[in-house]
Amino acid sequence: MSAGSGSAVSREAPDSVSVFFPCYNDGGTIASMVMLAYRTLRETVDEFEVIVINDSSRDSSDEVLQELQRLYPELRVVRHEQNRGYGGALRAGFAHATKAWVFYTDGDAQYDPRELRLLLAAWAPGVDVVNGYKIARSDPFYRIAIGKLYHWAAHLAFGLKIRDVDCDFRLMRRAIFDEISLESNSGVICVEMMKKVQDAGYRIAEVPVHHYHRVYAGSQFFRLSRIAAALVGFARLWWRLRRPDRARAALIKQASTVEETLVSAEHEVSQE
Repeated sequence: MSAGSGSAVSREAPDSVSVFFPCYNDGGTIASMVMLAYRTLRETVDEFEVIVINDSSRDSSDEVLQELQRLYPELRVVRHEQNRGYGGALRAGFAHATKAWVFYTDGDAQYDPRELRLLLAAWAPGVDVVNGYKIARSDPFYRIAIGKLYHWAAHLAFGLKIRDVDCDFRLMRRAIFDEISLESNSGVICVEMMKKVQDAGYRIAEVPVHHYHRVYAGSQFFRLSRIAAALVGFARLWWRLRRPDRARAALIKQASTVEETLVSAEHEVSQE
């Protein structure tokens, strides 16, 4: 658990929670994620809402979400006409959340929403973020190797102290985002977010959670163009956070253009 705390955040327990799921081509799993979230929230908190960010999915996701809204009329679905990337989906989720706490995890069912109970149980007065970390990563060996390299690089480049920066299973005070703002559109947003949270002095608790094999579709990240875009985004973030002087603004802008071009090219190829 990291020491320190944000300056202007209230200390209420997490009994009012917004849950959101970024969804991109998760038609085979998003229904179970939403259903499990509703069941868990009804048993654990006083007030809650569930939101799905459909980031321009091309599979059956929207049809599934429409059916879910018939079962759960209060379910909120935010639909993006164009794909905004993982970072864009997360930023939309935080922007649409209205409760005092925000929990998010991916819509691909590699994490179990029922383990939100573990995060809630780990809260203590003064804790601002409860961050999951994978007990064991259930992925092919090459993804595990890339994940370890990415984790090591994030710790080295940004001085991150948490165990698992790319474990997208987090419970956070919504008021945190009154103080910090997020800019990344790619998966690098997780490094950006946790770096800014850490630097702002918010207190972080960490909890082990299970990670499961992907059973529907394939990872959107482990493609050459997306890995290249992530590396560019990683370097750009480093320059922005660690070297913020204006003299490097042109370099940051160029890196941003390259990142957006790579993601756009991948999107066009996937549509063919």
